[in-house]
Amino acid sequence: MNESQYVIEMENITKEFGTFKANDNINLRVKKGEIHALLGENGAGKSTLMNILSGLLEPTSGTIRINGVEKQINNPTVANQLGIGMVHQHFMLIDNFTIAENIILGSEPTNAGVVDHKKAYQDIMAVSERYGFKIEPDQLVSNVSVGMQQRVEIIKTLYRGAEILIFDEPTAVLTPQEIDELISIMHGLVDEGKSIVIITHKLDEIKAVADRCTVIRRGQSIDTVNVADVSQQELADLMVGRSVSFKTPKGPSHPTHPVLEIKELVVKENRGLDAVKGLNLEVRAGEVLGIAGIDGNGQSELLQAISGMRKVESGTITINGKEMTNSRPRSITENSFGHVPEDRHRYGLVLPMSVAENIALQTYYKAPLSQYGILKYPTINSFARELIEEFDVRTVNELVPVRSLSGGNQQKAIIAREIARDPDLLMVAQPTRGLDVGAIEYIHKRLIEQRDNGKGVLLVSFELDEILNVSDRIAVMFEGDIVGIVDPAETTEQELGLLMAGVSLTEARRMLAEGQEGVGASE
Repeated sequence: MNESQYVIEMENITKEFGTFKANDNINLRVKKGEIHALLGENGAGKSTLMNILSGLLEPTSGTIRINGVEKQINNPTVANQLGIGMVHQHFMLIDNFTIAENIILGSEPTNAGVVDHKKAYQDIMAVSERYGFKIEPDQLVSNVSVGMQQRVEIIKTLYRGAEILIFDEPTAVLTPQEIDELISIMHGLVDEGKSIVIITHKLDEIKAVADRCTVIRRGQSIDTVNVADVSQQELADLMVGRSVSFKTPKGPSHPTHPVLEIKELVVKENRGLDAVKGLNLEVRAGEVLGIAGIDGNGQSELLQAISGMRKVESGTITINGKEMTNSRPRSITENSFGHVPEDRHRYGLVLPMSVAENIALQTYYKAPLSQYGILKYPTINSFARELIEEFDVRTVNELVPVRSLSGGNQQKAIIAREIARDPDLLMVAQPTRGLDVGAIEYIHKRLIEQRDNGKGVLLVSFELDEILNVSDRIAVMFEGDIVGIVDPAETTEQELGLLMAGVSLTEARRMLAEGQEGVGASE
């Protein structure tokens, strides 16, 4: 056998879709037992390259060697046989199956032609315990957190015997705590002799987890660097091809009247328990109010209640001076309300429809996009082209299905649609989830621009640096209520972490003054 220090060698990989080159002579070499980051902007071709490695796509040209031996990987089964497993950004799980059923799907152990559930259960628990995963195999996937769903995806690849694991934007939907857990899981896998490729554009993560990093820009490999030898700024500049600013430039806010008033709001979650418990909140025109909190503390239910997607049990929601409690989503939207939802696939886009149709979703029934109830496609398409240009949505054209765009470009399309309507209240949830530094810089700038134009912005994010960078005031949510409102200029990540763990503001400040921040944060 040809011994190689590289488990993966991809040479001169080109992938063409019609006249568009998603990958253009890319080279990637991954050493055995390393964590190798693949860094690039949204739409740079990272996922395409890994879809080729995992057998979902075939390259137009180029060579792939696994452990020094040239291989044709023309479907995922071949990739599995070669020990390659991919954990996708949007999980490939069936909601109404249990965790165990999802893990064994397609690789079920059988006994006399019948699925051997007992053996499957034992095998799953053996993999889980070996790598330190805590799972409940009988739980339905629809009932577990996003972080747990990701663990199920990882166990699924290990159960199938993966030696090379590909993680596509693995932290895009995780809380800070889940990210720390994932990083320690990755280190554990590498200690066991696995090799990992992580597709990402989060520079702090690359510094925390990766040994080497290959940078891809506009479909071409630019450079491979040792992560220890470069700064985050150097990585960002390599990725975008220019100097990138991490701090959003903004002047002081000049808030005026309230555009959102929430009083004594109670909202239930799916199981009928109170998720929002007597919450009071105000967002004023000319400010960005950030909501910080660990996932699962009522943020989703709050946003759904404001946007009319979930019933309010009691309390009131007033938008632009008009009470909108339990109004229909369209009535709320027409009251100068814009919404960038946290789950872009479920609530933000209709994936089989074109980019242009998705951009028109909020206003298709009005002039100039329709007349006498008939859609005017030339106008819809030219309107979409304007926004694609203005918001730098990377797409072949406005007519392709929106599902063919990278996650970050899908997000830019939603943000373009909502900002173009110029709403008085713009509610954005996880606006930069899965976006690269260049796109994050751009979107933060647009949010500040809305604020400076006298609009109210409600920002919900699990990214503390985003909340600190963009907000004028930060409200911290814990167990369905606001535990404190702080000024970003006067707070710290440690203080926010304590508030997010349910410590009161006065107690958090006392603990920090006494150097005790570890106590509450870990509880």
